[in-house]
Amino acid sequence: MRAHKLIAAFALATLLTGCGSTKDVPYFQNAGSVDLSQSAFLYDARIMPKDQLTITVSTINDEAAAPFNMTVPTPYTVNQRSTYSQAMLQTYLVDNNGMINFPIVGELKVGGLTKSEAETMIQQKIQPYINKEEKPIVTVRMTGYQISVIGEVNRPGTFTVSREKITVLEALAQAGDLTIYGQRKNVQLIREDSNGQKSIHVLDLTDANLINSPYYYMQQNDVINVTPNKVKAQNSSVGSMTTLWFSATSILISLTSLLYNILK
Repeated sequence: MRAHKLIAAFALATLLTGCGSTKDVPYFQNAGSVDLSQSAFLYDARIMPKDQLTITVSTINDEAAAPFNMTVPTPYTVNQRSTYSQAMLQTYLVDNNGMINFPIVGELKVGGLTKSEAETMIQQKIQPYINKEEKPIVTVRMTGYQISVIGEVNRPGTFTVSREKITVLEALAQAGDLTIYGQRKNVQLIREDSNGQKSIHVLDLTDANLINSPYYYMQQNDVINVTPNKVKAQNSSVGSMTTLWFSATSILISLTSLLYNILK
């Protein structure tokens, strides 16, 4: 009986340990005491290597802008025969040096620039090739970038972002939020700048000051790694061995009881 009580006590302690503490689970626990006035700035995404851009040049005279608006036909199939639909604007792939090859002008370095900075630069570059009376309007759009969320989330994976501004919380929501085992105070953000230099930043989701952080908004190719808490780490180290241990102990107790009954 004493052995049975010890087994039961050990099992109860294991369950209680597995439950862990819930005090670190809620996000933004100090929201009422944080000055969020610094978060009023507008974030501008910067163009990175491997980004794909669409660039549109508009002028009063359409013929003046035509050489700068490269188009490609879109293929589709009708009755098992290939044909082409209305032409679409060509996309420009930013190379590892941050360069694109733009019509007439040639190579342009757009890596590291914001959209508005790239638009101003391209406008200045094409102006000499257009009638001085024309004031070209240049529109640069990013056609989507990717972020990855791994670790203790419900749906880890790589996600394509269709807009240019997304927060770390929205990125985690894309991955189904953190599991109960994810460390809210130790979320790692792996970031690569326009020069290819990588850095790791630790985010605390329980601190509302995160909204004022330069890492609140995601950038292209960011990776979020949600680390497991101690409970998950302990459970992983024990794994199936716990079940085997309980089974072996139960068999041993049964054999001991059987031998005791036979020999008494």
